[in-house]
Amino acid sequence: MAGITAFIFKSVSLRNIRFNNYNITAMEELKSKKMKVLLLSFIVCFSLTGNIYALESGSKAPDFELAGSQGTVRLSSTAGSVVYVDFWASWCGPCQQSFPWMNAMQEKYKSKGVKIIGVNLDGKTEDAKKFLAQNPALFTVAFDSKGETPKLYGVKGMPTSFLVGRDGKIISQHLGFKASDKDVLEKQIQNALEVKK
Repeated sequence: MAGITAFIFKSVSLRNIRFNNYNITAMEELKSKKMKVLLLSFIVCFSLTGNIYALESGSKAPDFELAGSQGTVRLSSTAGSVVYVDFWASWCGPCQQSFPWMNAMQEKYKSKGVKIIGVNLDGKTEDAKKFLAQNPALFTVAFDSKGETPKLYGVKGMPTSFLVGRDGKIISQHLGFKASDKDVLEKQIQNALEVKK
């Protein structure tokens, strides 16, 4: 993460940056580390649009085995369930907004066979644990500090989520999270539950 941050800020030497038709001026005024991290979060979470994933709907979801907050987490152990896999990081603002929604979905659809797995991508697990202390997860949390799993899924920004059907195949993919996404994402979960394996 520190390497990416350094690269972005060394690469940006212009006083004015053209970004999605908005001017971000006076980059040199962003002196605090916190402001730089917030700007990086904004760029990563919002600059990528469209379907820019390596995996397509209908393809088999890559299995993974990661350390979790309550033991080892394997996607293959959820066979027969509808799984919402969400890639997140502690520095991502929209990720923080998505946690209450994911908690609500886990509680609402748990008895129907929905499992939510949040895969944290922080380089330091301590950062994730601080985030979780302020944003408790009622769903399964796994840690991938090496960033291997998002490579398998072709993750380009955070949060990125994948809805996996009972058959283990990807139904849909979604980049980002905002309030207007909630109903669409929930409808996708409902539709996935109606499909028999």
